[in-house]
Amino acid sequence: MKKLTLLAASLLSCGAMAKGPLTVEHLNQHNKIGNVALSPDGRFVVYSQTNGGFAPADTSHDLYLMTLGDNRTTKRLTQHSSRESAVQWHPDGRSIFFIANRSGSNQIWQLRLDGGEAQQVTQLPVAVNGFKLAADGKTLALALTVKPGCQTLQCTLDAKAKDAEKKDSALAYDQLMVRHWDHWLDQYREHLHVAVLSDKPLTDAKNLMADWNTNIAGINEVAFTPDNQQLVFSAKIPAEDQAWHTNFDIFQVPVTGGEKVNLTADNPAWDAKPKFSNDGRFMAYLAMKKPGAEADRFGLMLLDLVTGEKKELAANWDRSISDYQFGLDNRTIYVTTQDLGQYSIYAINTSFGDVIKVYGDGYAGSLQVASDKLVFTNHRLNMPTEIFQIGPDGSQLQQLTDANAEWRAAVQFGDFEQFSFKGAEDTTVYGYLVKPWNFDANKKYPMAFLVHGGPQGSFGNMFNERWNAQMYAAKGYAVVMVDFHGSTGYGQAFTDSISRDWGGKPLVDLQKGFEYILEAQPWIDGNRACALGASYGGYMMNWIAGNWPQGFKCLVNHAGLYDMPSFYGSTEELWFPEFDLGGTAWDPQSDYQKFNPAAHADKWQTPMLVIHGLKDYRVPYAQGLGAFTNLQRKGIDSRLVIFPDENHWILKPDNRVRWYNEVFQWLDKYTK
Repeated sequence: MKKLTLLAASLLSCGAMAKGPLTVEHLNQHNKIGNVALSPDGRFVVYSQTNGGFAPADTSHDLYLMTLGDNRTTKRLTQHSSRESAVQWHPDGRSIFFIANRSGSNQIWQLRLDGGEAQQVTQLPVAVNGFKLAADGKTLALALTVKPGCQTLQCTLDAKAKDAEKKDSALAYDQLMVRHWDHWLDQYREHLHVAVLSDKPLTDAKNLMADWNTNIAGINEVAFTPDNQQLVFSAKIPAEDQAWHTNFDIFQVPVTGGEKVNLTADNPAWDAKPKFSNDGRFMAYLAMKKPGAEADRFGLMLLDLVTGEKKELAANWDRSISDYQFGLDNRTIYVTTQDLGQYSIYAINTSFGDVIKVYGDGYAGSLQVASDKLVFTNHRLNMPTEIFQIGPDGSQLQQLTDANAEWRAAVQFGDFEQFSFKGAEDTTVYGYLVKPWNFDANKKYPMAFLVHGGPQGSFGNMFNERWNAQMYAAKGYAVVMVDFHGSTGYGQAFTDSISRDWGGKPLVDLQKGFEYILEAQPWIDGNRACALGASYGGYMMNWIAGNWPQGFKCLVNHAGLYDMPSFYGSTEELWFPEFDLGGTAWDPQSDYQKFNPAAHADKWQTPMLVIHGLKDYRVPYAQGLGAFTNLQRKGIDSRLVIFPDENHWILKPDNRVRWYNEVFQWLDKYTK
């Protein structure tokens, strides 16, 4: 990696750059755009950038201020070893707030933009997980992890001190959930607090939900009412069935404390992300309609605070909204949504529900709205995340940052294209093809057939560190990704079609997509193809092993489900298998045996690489161990790679290097 950096720096100094294939070391070195915050007047953008150390060898993480307009300029705001996050503007536009660990724990800091050092705003005895600043510029909503029942922060400190005195290490539980994602749950929860700024750092905050043994859904699901006197937030009501229902509701509570009013009690499904229009007339939020479903369509609800009318905007528009922002005219809402392999931006009229596409190339996110522009992040199959702006009508697109210009200059990416074919039940199914980086039409190339997880997910036009399609193109593979039945961004009916049919239509789509691409692209060698997938994609590797056993030369199974009944008994969010597989594992009408890869283990014959993280509590490691045990017992060439310090994903850069190296050694063994 050091030689690569020195070579790149040398070539840059000579004004030339030799392009080569993407490597995992190079992938680890790209610069990452993080928080993006547009100033209230729309004249400035503050963003965070984590530098990967490509050339020059800069690994800093700091904030930058960009002045928008014809004479765009950028300057570095911070130079500190502590990382800044959660950037927000003061309403007067003269300063910013952020979270940083500059004093022993994550606290809030304020930085004036006319000069000087950042000043500490909070000095709480617990870390600040997140915050929202009210429009009055004084009141803070805080997400703090505390002990339920504690009215004061000191009470939480006393509880932690008592925990530290324990001589045993036992964890005891009386109800689910007992663990989540990659950690065992303890007695502490993330609660909503409030505090008012003063001349001195805040040392205390008021808990608005001390009596609740539950978490808020996150600080991004919290909003101040227009008069700054109330807070609305999304959370589950404290109950014993937290692990098997998805009934998040939106609650309202005075900033002074008091009764929490459920604003969406009439909806037994998921309600999320409340926000208010700039004039205070409307409250919007997202709502699902199917209880227990985590991948149902999020519709956009609008509550008129003057008339009391509540309606769903664009109710017949078949897209699930990811996030949204009110336009400054208060009559337009801009939304982001998955859309045919992209993450697109649309504008919705609040009066008539008209829907107009504003942008749709790559994955758009972090949407910010000003009177004359939209600012957003975007990444694509051949570009890491950068910041863009566009006019409200979709005109005048501009790329504001080019944080990876030098990084990209060293790489020859593979060309890519979207394709479609007739899949299961003669439905149109979409996919992406990425050609090898040094493609020669006169040569034949092996195939890497990537299967996404979720299963309600997508492998679209995006840049992904963990499953980067260009990494396989860099190794000389034709990369094929099929968005089978169940994928998101193609209408809710298409997404819903995988529930109760895990091994049915999705497998047919993959088989037909495989056949289609071989016919459409004769330079791909179908006899040298390997399939790879993680999570549900890993499940599909196990399902393919028993139901398409001669389809591929090899398989790569990362965090895949192997035995469905035992998966049910060891995963954490039970609402997911209960909805997708039709109930509990002991329900005779459920699908745990019908679509159980372990039930077809006698037919396995394809060599398989199995990878798993020991801290994966979504798909516990015994699932990977079970698949490997079957492979070994049947004498099938196989390899098990365990990462003791990783969860469902491989997140650490050095582990990512090992992961890709293991995968490519396995693919090369059977295709080259």
